[in-house]
Amino acid sequence: MSVRLLPDYLVNQIAAGEVVENGASVVKETVENALDAGADQIIIDVVDGGRTLINIVDNGGGMSRDDLEKCIQRHATSKLPDDNLLNINFMGFRGEALPSIASVSDMTIDTCNGADSNGWHLDCNTGDVRPSDWQSGTRIRVQNLFAKTPARLKFLRGDRAETMSILDVVKRLALARTDVGFVLNNKWRFPKNQDLMERIVAVMGEDVRGRMLPVDTESGSASGMKLSGYISDPTLRRASSVDQFLFVNGRPVKDKVLVGALRAAYMDVMHAREFPLCALYLNLPNEMVDVNVSPTKTEVHFLEPNHVRAFIIKSLREVLAKTMVPNAPVANDGKMYFRESFGSNTNAHINRSVSAVFQPRPVNSGFFTENKNPDFDNSVSVHAVPRTDTNVDDIFENRPLGRVVGQIANKYILAATADSLVVVDQHAAHERITYEKMRKHEIKSQPLLTPIVVQMRAEDVVAILSVADEMRASGLAVDAFGDDAIAIFEKPADWDMNWANVLHDIADEVRAYGHSAQLNEKLHLKLANHACHHSVRAGQKLNFEQMDALLRDIERTEHGGECNHGRPVYKFIPLTEIDTWFER
Repeated sequence: MSVRLLPDYLVNQIAAGEVVENGASVVKETVENALDAGADQIIIDVVDGGRTLINIVDNGGGMSRDDLEKCIQRHATSKLPDDNLLNINFMGFRGEALPSIASVSDMTIDTCNGADSNGWHLDCNTGDVRPSDWQSGTRIRVQNLFAKTPARLKFLRGDRAETMSILDVVKRLALARTDVGFVLNNKWRFPKNQDLMERIVAVMGEDVRGRMLPVDTESGSASGMKLSGYISDPTLRRASSVDQFLFVNGRPVKDKVLVGALRAAYMDVMHAREFPLCALYLNLPNEMVDVNVSPTKTEVHFLEPNHVRAFIIKSLREVLAKTMVPNAPVANDGKMYFRESFGSNTNAHINRSVSAVFQPRPVNSGFFTENKNPDFDNSVSVHAVPRTDTNVDDIFENRPLGRVVGQIANKYILAATADSLVVVDQHAAHERITYEKMRKHEIKSQPLLTPIVVQMRAEDVVAILSVADEMRASGLAVDAFGDDAIAIFEKPADWDMNWANVLHDIADEVRAYGHSAQLNEKLHLKLANHACHHSVRAGQKLNFEQMDALLRDIERTEHGGECNHGRPVYKFIPLTEIDTWFER
């Protein structure tokens, strides 16, 4: 069979199979072109989920007649002025979208660049260009999507589902460009020059207001990376990743490195089957990222993916780890002065030692290095406040969780601040305190007299060796045992499991994503279970000294707002809300 060149219409339809999946693909490509043309207001209308009509109007720069004739030719683009694919500063640049869309639909374009005396109209079916009365910007009308390739129509979902896909694209672009206004079907509106937090609320819903944490960090190295945006408080989560919005150099992406880093950052504070919310913007030099790896431009390749991942994890964990009292003073005498919450003398000072507020339970596991910190136990420590001659109220300054009032049902600690009632889950609080203390101790490794040898494929051996240093930090020392096996020479003490399954899971994850969180997740699960079993229980009666100790310690504990399963530790009830209960 001889070699022949395919006709242009067939080449365009093949390209359309890569670029145009549905109406959402059409909206994404055409809106990105509008943004590159300088538009700051874009109006989108769709009918029947885009199947019948997609109409996009922008107020960008428009095109001349010559540009309009060229725009539907393959690989024609107004971007890449220096032909450098490693220096791309545009949303769209491949030059495949318009001819691909035209090949599977009935498309017309109206445009005016302001310099010509009139606008221009292009019928993409015939290629005819004629003068029009269009006055500014560009309008693209896509009718009868996939009418020329009917086999593709059966893969479209229902109209409502397709409209929601288009809405998702518009939301991502709206978060990428808060300076631009977007309107979809005259129903979903995102005003231009909108504050980022307000746009996040408009995109994700009112329930995120006041529950998003700001992120603004720089790598401080030659890499020049910067991460900004917002992430959700760990108690705010979704059942899917629907509200995770990630951007690289202003481009919406769905990248496995970024998603993996986000998951790893929340590992200690959220259940593995739950998903945090975010709008995160990663900026780095163009030469450190390749955006030309996918026709849809939703994937990127990083020059140093492990460096990017580590930077994101560190940045997000620093935000999540902030304590309620970051710089609380610690007294030297190991004493704390309490006010009697109930009694005839409410101003009396009661001097009590807190060296044994809770009797420590022995740690039987050999998982951690012994005697690294002789003060480590499962008790709750209280940072002391020195006695002064000032008013007794001053003793309780800088205490966000307030003074203990009592205990409810032997489960919850009730406390009061100046303007709120505070309810604290005693088990969740102690669980977080215990977990954080354990996490800060080094893992105790156990050398093996006889190495554990696991047979693996050669490509899996290479994958395991690529993350050997990370595994060593988790207490697992491995090395190659020939070309098709891995030998384990050390393992975490008292950690017995099917190591063949563990290594195969790690290899699969490394080959799929370039990294693995398997060991860290297993470590987290072990610590979480240990902390849960060695903490104050729901139903356990506490005295005022013990309750106060819990409050003071959780104020100074990283991730103190939620337990390691992601449940809230405390809730504030404003007095203004209580007033409404009693119609005050």
